[in-house]
Amino acid sequence: MKTEAMVATRVCPSILSADFAHLARDVAAVERAGADMIHVDVMDGQFVPNITIGPVVVKAMRAVTTLPLDVHLMIVDPERYAGDFARAGADLISFHVEAPAATDPARVIRHIRALGKRPALALNPDTPVERVEPFVPLVEMVLVMSVFPGFAAQRFIPAVLEQARRLRSAFPDLEIEIDGGVSERTAAAAREAGANVLVAGSAIFGAPDPAAALRAIRAAALSGAGGGV
Repeated sequence: MKTEAMVATRVCPSILSADFAHLARDVAAVERAGADMIHVDVMDGQFVPNITIGPVVVKAMRAVTTLPLDVHLMIVDPERYAGDFARAGADLISFHVEAPAATDPARVIRHIRALGKRPALALNPDTPVERVEPFVPLVEMVLVMSVFPGFAAQRFIPAVLEQARRLRSAFPDLEIEIDGGVSERTAAAAREAGANVLVAGSAIFGAPDPAAALRAIRAAALSGAGGGV
């Protein structure tokens, strides 16, 4: 029997692949196309080998969209900076269980909740799912990385689907987000494995028609169609 979480599949465009000179335009386009959230990848050049954006950009986006902002902190010290992103307008804040300064994930989760935001926990493709399982009852969502974080337009890693399956089996009502290499070709496999929030960046913003690409990803996920992984 399918749970509500499995049925309510959502598509979450990642602005990492958008045109940073026209973010408002790109966000408006996917909002009109039916995006459920906007995914914001925050990288500090230390936890991952890239630097992206900070709270100033989140604040600017908050002013141009009513969609929830799903802020993914790929940074060394999420507890230190969570407040900045909360004040900038983030709705959901995820951080990595592998983050060096997040030695007590439960404390970071409580801190995010105290800020009035929804906490989520992320794990890398090579991190055992056991690392996040003890904290699942404390969070709103688990983010399964289907690429190694740091750069856009990477190839989907099929092995991570087992992480999603295990989480779905153990926690039937959990929101499971998958991020990295999600496209019309891989969406069905991700959903079948248990992911119900699909983050897509280059597959949407790199397409000639981002709105059509978003709709195609949703349709593929819901129909089970696609070329596989």
